[in-house]
Amino acid sequence: MTVKLEKVEENKVKLTVTVEAEEFNKALDVAFKKVVKEINVPGFRKGKVPRNLFEKKFGVESLYEEAINYLIPKVYPDAIKEADITPVAQPVIDFDDFANIGKDKPFTFYATVVVKPEVKLGLYKGIEVKTLSTDVTEEDVDNEIKRLLEQHSELVIKEEGAELEDTVIIDYEGFVNDVAFEGGKATNYSLKLGSNSFIPGFEEQLVGIKAGEERTINVKFPEDYHAEDLKGKDAQFKVKCHEVKTVEVPALDDEFVKELNRDNINNVSELKEDINNKLKTRKETAAKNHIIDTVVDTAATNAEINIPEEMIEAETEEMIHNASHRLEQQGINLDLYLKYTGGTKEGLHEQFKGDAIKQIRYNLTLEAIADAENIQVTEEELEKEFAQIAEVYNMPIEKVKAAFSNTKDIEADIKRRKAVDFLVDNAVRI
Repeated sequence: MTVKLEKVEENKVKLTVTVEAEEFNKALDVAFKKVVKEINVPGFRKGKVPRNLFEKKFGVESLYEEAINYLIPKVYPDAIKEADITPVAQPVIDFDDFANIGKDKPFTFYATVVVKPEVKLGLYKGIEVKTLSTDVTEEDVDNEIKRLLEQHSELVIKEEGAELEDTVIIDYEGFVNDVAFEGGKATNYSLKLGSNSFIPGFEEQLVGIKAGEERTINVKFPEDYHAEDLKGKDAQFKVKCHEVKTVEVPALDDEFVKELNRDNINNVSELKEDINNKLKTRKETAAKNHIIDTVVDTAATNAEINIPEEMIEAETEEMIHNASHRLEQQGINLDLYLKYTGGTKEGLHEQFKGDAIKQIRYNLTLEAIADAENIQVTEEELEKEFAQIAEVYNMPIEKVKAAFSNTKDIEADIKRRKAVDFLVDNAVRI
């Protein structure tokens, strides 16, 4: 096989691939074995027609298309390897017309290939990063405890009149000019006062209401209200209150802590210490991720990369496919998800396209940095990666290695991670 490389335009090349006559003849043999199973010739069972009789009756030309369909996918991977290029999308394949193709003749095809773009690195060493504080204050701990208490709070019935933040269970019916309007009626409706879920003035006029009490509420619909026939209209709501409930927050004491049933945490002091430790870990993780995000984003922004549209499209479709797969694991298909969220496939595509461009820029920049800094992957690192994959998928490490006969992609992942470490180590904290 011979391979000729020709640059067509930026990020696009044309391969002229020629295979020897012997290789094309082998492809014709494969094609014959497949095609002969599908034809009927009087006097012969399917698949038993002799080759010479087949070619005499149908012509060897009838095998060309099948032979080409078999040969090109078989040869193309070797061709791109020999040309030392990295395709980022499916190639456009072409070949001469059948008049120039024949048995005992070399076969030539052409592959127009979009390749990985070149990266011109900008500043990537000494990127300035503002460090985030990892100190945990007493206020941080108090706020976390407050959230914890609120999570374990409950609504209890109260006899007194309702206050803001209380919840009332009401029946109501709305009228405009003494005529009830559509959508203005409900029974046993749960409303938290101060939630601003009703039109202005409604909730405030229920402050002080008690269970069993009835009130008439006078309000004015906003001028921008969604219902055209109610915009700017004065309205009255007849309201009957069934219950008033208030939030009862548990006391912070040792009994409450024990009810949380947390390992080795039996009193308030131990709870505060545990919260302090977890907040510390959370802040340290956030600070570390902030440095990583900043250096990678800055390095990628400083790099000059002309990303081919085909590469963006391929990455976008891959992201959509992965998102669809995650939804299916939850029992939801993509069409149903879009229906529930009011989205469209076009909108989803545009959303993921932005993420795809960002991810591609990051990966290409990190790969270029790994090359520039001669970052290598050791056997020990590769072995550790295999062990981690085996643990995640609960597979013997030998099977994992067998599944990755080519370690190129795994090594690329490791190199990108090491490039991130390099950026972090060379960042300037301010």
